[in-house]
Formats: sequence, C-alpha cells, structure tokens
Amino acid sequence: MLDVGNGHRLWFEQRGQGQDALVLHGGPGSGCRPGHYDLFDLTRYRVTLLDQRGCGRSTPWAGDDLAALDFNTTQHLIDDIEKLRVRINVDCWVIFGGSWGTTLALAYAQAHPDRVRSLVLAGVATSEPRDIRWLCGDIGNMFPEAYAAFAAHVPEVSPDPAATRARIAAYAERLRDPATAQAAADAWCTWEAAIFGGDIHAPGSRYADPGFRRAFARIVTHYFATDLWLGPDQLREHVDRIAHIPCHMIHSRFDPSCPLRGAWELNGVWPAATLQILGGQTHSALDAEMTEAIRATTDVLM
Repeated sequence: MLDVGNGHRLWFEQRGQGQDALVLHGGPGSGCRPGHYDLFDLTRYRVTLLDQRGCGRSTPWAGDDLAALDFNTTQHLIDDIEKLRVRINVDCWVIFGGSWGTTLALAYAQAHPDRVRSLVLAGVATSEPRDIRWLCGDIGNMFPEAYAAFAAHVPEVSPDPAATRARIAAYAERLRDPATAQAAADAWCTWEAAIFGGDIHAPGSRYADPGFRRAFARIVTHYFATDLWLGPDQLREHVDRIAHIPCHMIHSRFDPSCPLRGAWELNGVWPAATLQILGGQTHSALDAEMTEAIRATTDVLM
C-alpha cells in the first residue's frame, strides 16, 4: 500500500523483471485485474499495477465510503504516479493506458515527460467535452431503448443529449445519497454495459457485484461532472511537450464508447506516434483481439 496523504492509501503490485512498465486502468474507477499482466512479456518487463484512488483494493473505497471522492482529481492521480515511481525506484518507464487510462497516461506524460520512455495506448480516450457528450448522450441514437432507460432514471433532466452535463450531475447527486445510490449505480452501469451488448447480471461480469457498481459509478460521475479537471482540448494542445516520446495507439474502428476521431486527430499532431486501427468494436484492453495487438506492440518496444 502506498500512502499518498489525505487518508488515501493505494494498492499496487508487481510481477516480472526487466524494463519497468506501469498499467493505468480505465474507468475512472475500474481497478486493475490480473489479465493486465498478459499485456507484457514478464521475462522482459517488471510490470506494476496500480489501483487509482477510491477503487479496486485502494482505500477508502468508493463503494462504501464517500471520503474516497475527496482529494480525488486528475492532478492527484498524476501526483500519485510520481510518488509510486519514487517509492519503487524507477527512473523512466513504459506507460500503458486503456480507455480512461489513456487520458491519465497522456496527462502524466505531459507533466513529467522526462520520466516516460514510451506510451502504449489502447481504446484511446482524450476525454474532451464532446467525448463525454458522446458517451452519455449522442450515442443514444444507436441504442435508443437503453438510452431511454438511462435518461428516465433522472426524469428531472431532459433526455436531449444537450443536457448531458445536467444528467451526469443528477446521477452524481443520487450516487452520494445512500438511499438512492444503488439504484443510480445500477442504472448507470446498465447503460455502460448496454453499449457493448452486455448485461450487468451476467455471470463473471465485474458489474455483477453491487459494490463494484456503486464504486465505479460514483467515481465516473465524480470525474465526468467536472470534465475530468482538464481544459477543452488540453491533451492535444499540449502534445508538443511529449512530441518526442514514442507512442503506439491501438483503437477499434467501431469502438462505441470512444470514437476513432480522437485517436486519429491525436496521431495527426504527434510526430512520434503511430496508430493501429482494428476492424471491430473492441474497447477493453482485456478483450482477446485488443490484448493480442497490445502484446504484439510491447514485444517489440525494447
């Protein structure tokens, strides 16, 4: 456990030997899983998994303690990565990020470019306001029945995608109230799962755990309601800070949660970046097609 102050203690774990690599999980609030080790050859990499504030095995846990949302911002997470780097005596490392983890990886690299050897980003999320509106609003045009239920849970907010910010805020408020938190978490996670054709009650699904649903939804809405503490287009506008760092992006053409345009535009302004486009709709780094592509990339980095 890494004590980062203000009551937060972060869980981390390592396996393997060789070049140091850090895994930044998605969400925000998903936590790491053992499958993240499969993205690297552990005979060539020492891989560190880190559960970000409030989720996974870090404490306090957002599933049962709202204190997990205090002192929990993107800048706090960037600072946490630096504290972890010092704790485990890493000079410079490969950073892997998946989904929200790609946003955090980019933000960390721009803050500490001298500590990043290379980046591998899968299911690229630049987390711009248009992307949040897409995930929580515009994509409802493709999933109208699921979106109707998602919007109906906060009937005081218009179902129009233009009301996305108000809808997220309404969910966040319900998720902070113990009397309404579980129902709101169920509705939020049902929507998130629906756009990938999933079911929160499916055996083996992480969403099947009501506590996971509370923690995940609380952290996601906490971040989304504030535009993740990032300025509009911040990550693309500051790419000059990391233009020299090799970056390998992997993105599915029909990824429903993160439109390909974000990765495409980022690749266009980053001289040291490459973009591999997969043909399907895979998003998670732990989906077989994505895992295979990531592993093929990390195998040739060194």
